[in-house]
Amino acid sequence: MAQWQEVTTALGPGQHTVVELVHYSVLLVNLAGRLYAVENRCSHDDGELDGGVIEAETVTCPRHGACFCLKTGRVLKPPAFEDIASFAVRIQDGRVQIHDEPNE
Repeated sequence: MAQWQEVTTALGPGQHTVVELVHYSVLLVNLAGRLYAVENRCSHDDGELDGGVIEAETVTCPRHGACFCLKTGRVLKPPAFEDIASFAVRIQDGRVQIHDEPNE
């Protein structure tokens, strides 16, 4: 059954972290106070996106330069051609939570 997972309480603007859910490794990013969560996996070669460049609501894979939208997981630049999962994020009682099933 899908549910909300509490992940952290302190992630300031410009910061990011990797969160391990049951079935996914997730990159959680705070961009100017807005939180985004996408699968921490490049669909090109399964490398981690953590360590890549994060800017303007995008993350660029550090290995081969594929770029993904942090809002939707949509691939924006090859060599990747397949989107990655994105996840709903909310603040509940001052705590950050990620829904453990990807957005559809």
